[in-house]
Amino acid sequence: MNSEVIYQKLLEMFPDAGCELNYQSDYHLIVAVVLSAQTTDIAVNRVTEVLFKEYPDVYSLAKADSKDVERIIKSIGLYKNKSKNIISLSKAIVERFDARVPDNYKELITLDGVGRKTANVVLSELFKVPAIAVDTHVNRVSKRLGLADKNDSTIEVEEKLKIKFKKEYWSKLHHLMIHFGRYKCFARNPICENCPFIGICQKEKLN
Repeated sequence: MNSEVIYQKLLEMFPDAGCELNYQSDYHLIVAVVLSAQTTDIAVNRVTEVLFKEYPDVYSLAKADSKDVERIIKSIGLYKNKSKNIISLSKAIVERFDARVPDNYKELITLDGVGRKTANVVLSELFKVPAIAVDTHVNRVSKRLGLADKNDSTIEVEEKLKIKFKKEYWSKLHHLMIHFGRYKCFARNPICENCPFIGICQKEKLN
């Protein structure tokens, strides 16, 4: 099954696939993405609803006390580190980038808590730059569909996907794979019934 067929089948399954983090500004999005590491989007949306009422803009979060932020986001994983990171990146955005989230990879990854995946999400979602952010779902789905090898790193997975799929597909592909992994191709007990990829699935070989 070639990449074009895979893309179209995913698109048929999840035509409305998109970012499931709630945000209303560039500041909201980058904070939400940093908070989403090893945590569900549902859990992040729950805490950011409170967080963004308390700190509605990047200026207010830049001046926040870490203990107060910890109290708000305590229900999500790694909350102490994440609290420090989102305050620090807010300060950097205010002081170095005129209170606007930078629009390029090189500057984004200088912010605390922002790695390759987060930077790619921000570039794709905010600035419409073609990018593929490889999270745990994209990584798993890529390997099960034979688009990457078992021992490939996330960077290797990203590079292989960029080669196999048209550039104009990259941003949508990221969301399609996340939805497929999140709602059907689970890490444990995936829903294989009626899956259009059952004939190419590498799940048993990866175990």
